[in-house]
Amino acid sequence: MPALTKYEPRERRPPPSRGGGVAPTPDIKALRDPRLVADQYVANILSDATEDEIRDYEAALRNLKNRATTDLQQNVYQNRTQFIKISKEAEKLKGEMRALKNLMSELKINTTALRSASSKENADSPSLNGDFSTNLSKRDKRSSVADRTQLWNSQMQALYKNVEGSQKFLPTSIGRHVVQDAGSWIELDNATYKSRRSMQIFLLNDHLLIASRKKRKTEGSGADSRGPPVKLVADRCWPLLDIEVVDMAGTSDTSTGRNKLADAVMVRGVGQESVIYRTEKPEDTAKASLMLNIRRTVEELRRGLQSEVEANNKAKETINYFASRDPGLLQKTALLETLSDIKDMLIEVDGKQQNLRWVESQMDELDIDIALQRLEPAVVRVEKMKALARGLKNNAVAQDFIEFKVEERCSRLATVITRELVDTHNEQRKTKRNVVWLTRLGFEDRAREAYLEARSNIIQKRSRQCIFQGDLQLYIWEVSFVYFSIIKNTVSCFQGCFPPPMMSACVKWAKEEVEAFNAILARQLSSTDRGGEVWTKCMNQAKDHAKMLSEVGLDFRNLVGQDMNVSPETNGGPVGLGLS
Repeated sequence: MPALTKYEPRERRPPPSRGGGVAPTPDIKALRDPRLVADQYVANILSDATEDEIRDYEAALRNLKNRATTDLQQNVYQNRTQFIKISKEAEKLKGEMRALKNLMSELKINTTALRSASSKENADSPSLNGDFSTNLSKRDKRSSVADRTQLWNSQMQALYKNVEGSQKFLPTSIGRHVVQDAGSWIELDNATYKSRRSMQIFLLNDHLLIASRKKRKTEGSGADSRGPPVKLVADRCWPLLDIEVVDMAGTSDTSTGRNKLADAVMVRGVGQESVIYRTEKPEDTAKASLMLNIRRTVEELRRGLQSEVEANNKAKETINYFASRDPGLLQKTALLETLSDIKDMLIEVDGKQQNLRWVESQMDELDIDIALQRLEPAVVRVEKMKALARGLKNNAVAQDFIEFKVEERCSRLATVITRELVDTHNEQRKTKRNVVWLTRLGFEDRAREAYLEARSNIIQKRSRQCIFQGDLQLYIWEVSFVYFSIIKNTVSCFQGCFPPPMMSACVKWAKEEVEAFNAILARQLSSTDRGGEVWTKCMNQAKDHAKMLSEVGLDFRNLVGQDMNVSPETNGGPVGLGLS
């Protein structure tokens, strides 16, 4: 007899059916073919299959479908998690690059300012030369970023003192300082290029100041002759970004013109205003130095404006980021105004410093837990974030921000749990679990109201299923049994799931349901004689069922039929069964 292994195929296959054939198995490669014709494929595979083989093949296809669905869900979740992680890393790297860029810009500005402040001033400067060089030269050599503001203030005070009327053009402003005293210049006529008057040019970090040089008047022999013979009076002042300074060398065709304008510059102001200035001494280096400093200062101004625009855009981006994630922030005007400041704020979490982007990541995780119905981890995360917010007593802005984020998710989570509580109110174990979750979230009142409302609805539903078929005693028996058995079960479950202080609400609910039963009882017995046989039997049945409440500590037997002392005829009410 040949061995059985001789007839076994290379691939492991399901055991044969009772018909003796080999059950076909799904071919994954064939199913993945986009050109697959399902009807033709099934006809070819199952043409000779028995009923058991067809059933096994269908089960294998269902298992394959379930496995593919599970793999797809896991891939979607993993991709979302990886995307959130990559987004956080990219945002963190973007913030670090911005911080590095700002630090490099600030370092360059500080270095340039210190270098320009420590440079030597023109030896022919009448008064500023002495003040800047003698008083500040030694300090400049050992200056640092810390005393830069004091240095700039000293420069501006010296400018106000030595240039009459300069403070009118250049009021005190934070960061304003003198970049260069360009020395003596001659103002030329725009048409003839003839000399008009002697001027002095001062370059500031944001303005160009032109001062006229005038001789001091000596009044009598007792006048103070120790001061300089020339005084400076502010004549013109332009913002650097509103003017254009043009080198006039080579702009004239004639040799005489070229000689006159070789050391000249033209300042083009707003509109048609233009003024030409020439250095007092031919081939003076002051012109080249002034042009270089103007070019460098304008570049720094533009970079500063660009940084300011980027900072504003960054603030708007931060606002848009938080507002897009939580549109409810648009209702919080006071909190919205501080969003641009709190993005880089650090809070301490478990001994580590975290920024508010970390809070956003926790909110993302909480959203995922809520979406996937992972209720216990979601409740734990809400409790953790609430405890974190309570611990930030010295940081009201971050505390308000976290509380707003948590309260929104907490309300949404409570809605999900409440819906599950209503759906599973007849299972005490699940009811207790849901009530505990809602109590931990601070929604115990909502849990109580939702549970009792669900029980009221089930009483109405079950009582309406009792159909009156002509036997009044049987109908009253069915309705009273439904009412008092559900009331008893509700009170019993309430005692095991809710805290004892809430028991009064359950007792009140039970009394209201008994009163609702009394209304039905009065309506049904209104057509019978009060004290008659039928009336008495129905009342006794109802009171017997009311005794069930004694098992949970309630005695409502005296309430049954309490409002039936007045006959319907005295109230003018309708007579009949009044079935609804």
